[in-house]
Amino acid sequence: MSRGDPLGSSPSHLERPARRSWVEKLEFVSLFLWAFRVAVILVVIVGTYGTVSAGQYPGPVWADLVVFGLAQGSVYALIALGYTMVYGVLGMINFAHGEVFMSGAYTAYFVADALARSGSLDRHPLWSLLVVAVVSMATSTAVAVLLERVAYRPLRHAPRLVPLIAAIGASFFLQYAFRGLYGSGFKAYPEVAVLKGEWVLAGIRILRTQAVVLVASVLMMLGLYVFVMRSKVGTAMRAVSEDREVAALMGVDVNRVVVVTFAVGAAMAGAAGVLYALVFKQVHFFMGFVPGIKAFTAAVLGGIGNIPGAMLGGLFLGIVESVGPILFLDGLGIVAPYQLKDVIAFTMLVMVLIFRPSGILGERLTVKKA
Repeated sequence: MSRGDPLGSSPSHLERPARRSWVEKLEFVSLFLWAFRVAVILVVIVGTYGTVSAGQYPGPVWADLVVFGLAQGSVYALIALGYTMVYGVLGMINFAHGEVFMSGAYTAYFVADALARSGSLDRHPLWSLLVVAVVSMATSTAVAVLLERVAYRPLRHAPRLVPLIAAIGASFFLQYAFRGLYGSGFKAYPEVAVLKGEWVLAGIRILRTQAVVLVASVLMMLGLYVFVMRSKVGTAMRAVSEDREVAALMGVDVNRVVVVTFAVGAAMAGAAGVLYALVFKQVHFFMGFVPGIKAFTAAVLGGIGNIPGAMLGGLFLGIVESVGPILFLDGLGIVAPYQLKDVIAFTMLVMVLIFRPSGILGERLTVKKA
């Protein structure tokens, strides 16, 4: 035993193991995820090249798809705001938010139908649509506030999985409660005479309903952003989002802020319900499921907990869902590619969750200092 080595020569079984090569470090899951990413990119590149090189679709068709995607994405963005606001304040995903959206649009149908039968919808379209929108927003707000008080507030300090299960149960309850109230059939929203037809702006054809949806959505999103960033209530919401306990110690009424958050997000969803009905013309008790999942995808895509991210994610998802099926899949020889638009939307969700869980703009995380 040498003096420089007090423990003597190390036995062979205690020697430092040789470094593994980079091939050995790769795991099967990592390889699969990288292969999945490469496969999706190849499908997009090859399909886009095939579609564009074929020259089958002229410029006006692509313009129509983009405009429709913006209108559809605006609805997704308004619904996504509810997801991202609740997550930002409470750190939970309100999977019943799609049914909150449905409740407003479905209830407002009866008001719209009564106004159409009386002739007010055609004689006074602006005021009639405002009445329909107010009824939809009020209904969605009432449902969301009641949901928060009955289903979520008692579970606020429970493990995160418990409120999530409660939200899924509330979603089913609301679906079948409204089915029992209003029936299981489809209801056709009355058409507004003044919104029939189209406008042509810079050579781009825009349906009047799409123009109304775009303008109304942008105004509401800007109004919400100003409300959250400039108002006293918005400041309280941001404080609770940063640290609920510290905000309570500083005198912020956390329960009131949470109720306002649910109410504002539900009001946006109620307005989105009327805009959705103007574009797609019909409502039913199950109508909130798919738009709700799409809006959740938009919220994750933009960075859940981030209000501008939800807006951007909704618009981006709407455009990709409208343009993507033809642009990506038609060049691959797939028959009726538009029937696969939901596949594209949910593939985007999977890609974001795997490769960039923070979303486009990233989730705002609180840095807790000791």
